Amino acid sequence: MAAEIVEPSDPISPSHALVRVDVETISETIRRALGLGATRASRDELAETDETLRGHVTLLLSDIRETASRQLHSFETQQLTRRLDRIKQHLAHPFGQGPLTADAEVHQRARDCQWLLAYYTAEARR
Repeated sequence: MAAEIVEPSDPISPSHALVRVDVETISETIRRALGLGATRASRDELAETDETLRGHVTLLLSDIRETASRQLHSFETQQLTRRLDRIKQHLAHPFGQGPLTADAEVHQRARDCQWLLAYYTAEARR
């Protein structure tokens, strides 16, 4: 089962997001994105990877926000909410125009996705 790519503007129902998250597909996308820094990836390859990562981040972000909204308000919940807000703000950044900027955007988006996936899988084990 592959993870469905969801555009940032699409509404996602958290109950449906649980079904659509494919940890292996997202993990592979993250590995590929982080590996692009070791090669001279084309702008098209970076753009395609960024688009895929945006879909994964949006999917995970929606589900984790839903989980956070059900938690008791605490310092940890506030920290989580701030981190999710920063990741959401980063989603609003347009894809970089220059090769260095584009590479940096993909790398940061991959790190955001990696953190979200780690949090998601940890919560799923609880």
